[in-house]
Amino acid sequence: MSLVEFEGAGVRLAADVSGPEDGKPVVFLHGGGQTRGSWGKALSAVAQRGYRGISLDLRGHGESGWSPDGDYGIERYAEDVGAVVGALGKPPILVGASLGGLASLVAVGEMKAPAAGLVLVDVAPRIGSTGASKIGAFMNSAPNGFASLDEAADAVSAYLPHRPRPKNTSGLMKNLRLRDDGRLHWHWDPAFLKSVRPDALAHRDRLEAAARGLTLPTLLIRGGLSEVVSPESARDFLALVPHAEFVDVAGADHMVAGDANDAFNSAVLDFIDRHA
Repeated sequence: MSLVEFEGAGVRLAADVSGPEDGKPVVFLHGGGQTRGSWGKALSAVAQRGYRGISLDLRGHGESGWSPDGDYGIERYAEDVGAVVGALGKPPILVGASLGGLASLVAVGEMKAPAAGLVLVDVAPRIGSTGASKIGAFMNSAPNGFASLDEAADAVSAYLPHRPRPKNTSGLMKNLRLRDDGRLHWHWDPAFLKSVRPDALAHRDRLEAAARGLTLPTLLIRGGLSEVVSPESARDFLALVPHAEFVDVAGADHMVAGDANDAFNSAVLDFIDRHA
């Protein structure tokens, strides 16, 4: 695995890349508040299958650049997706979770970025307000950061009670930054929270129009416990995109890859193998 950089729409984007250089590209785009490391074993799994796996840090997240004007609207993210797709030289399969999925949907369905397939991970034009509000509440819950890794781990455990609290909290450091105030803060640009409101993550009319514009192979993966994409929301999406495939991962919440990595990888690899 190697760390590379892409030029997005005016920002530098960091990415982990694995697999043969001539392999079909599979681009992973994480959700808001996450990083390129949020996919569990998915990147290595596609690389072992002979594909070129690319896991991006979205703008304002991880090691990618921050928007110079503080703009983190969905259009900026979709333009980044288009820039990366254009730089690859061959149409990739896009795998986008939450915000990364919305950006991919707009990039492909509206902006017509030349992709070979689209996997939406627990996101659709109709987003549940309860689930979106919980995400927003967590992301805004520690404006002054944390005094220790244990404090950060406690916050994550309260947000994800279905996951066991890790005994070793050192892995959280990949998602935290030590700032000048001597406290640990989450890795994202603080302006991101001001620009992206939970109720604005889906401009529903625009996203539905983008969904109707999809002609490429498409898969929706829903977490069976998700409050972000309800069964009704999934049915609405499948009505908009009749050719789309659907997988419901039992026992997984919104962050499907983290909750049920083996089931997630199986669904993604099956889709890629049939459509790449």
